Amino acid sequence: MAKPFTPTSENTRELRDAFGTFATGVTIVTAPSADGPIAIAVNSFSSLSLDPPLIMWAIEHASNRFDVFTDAEHFAVHVLAQEQKELALACARDGREIRKLNCALNDHNVPILPDCLSVFECAAYENITGGDHNILIGRVISAQQNTGQPLVFCRGEFSGLPQKAESK
Repeated sequence: MAKPFTPTSENTRELRDAFGTFATGVTIVTAPSADGPIAIAVNSFSSLSLDPPLIMWAIEHASNRFDVFTDAEHFAVHVLAQEQKELALACARDGREIRKLNCALNDHNVPILPDCLSVFECAAYENITGGDHNILIGRVISAQQNTGQPLVFCRGEFSGLPQKAESK
């Protein structure tokens, strides 16, 4: 049986490990910047509202990409397919990695990654400070959806969902 603990500044690793038991999808958020297109891998993405159509995600204050994303008027959230693990890792290491891809730019110069399960093109709606992160809320102005299996992240590892058995 798990032993309860009180989160403190001395046991942040234990709290992070507990948070990590929640399996999430993997997304890449893209935005334009003065320096060129930029990306960040994110697993804190969630739908928020249907009316108006809103999504949310969080970025750590210590991120070297914090200012670009918190200042962005437009951004896009890409839900990754199971085959896109290397893309997630590359964007987690360096947000400029997407410059090596052949990305289309939308009307707001936001890079749109190909072959994702879904893409939500957003206008910045609200930016809320929450602890050591900011919660960015975007109003969805365009969305697209494709078929495939999602890339999943849990306990510090990537995986995919089991394939459905075909019925006979």
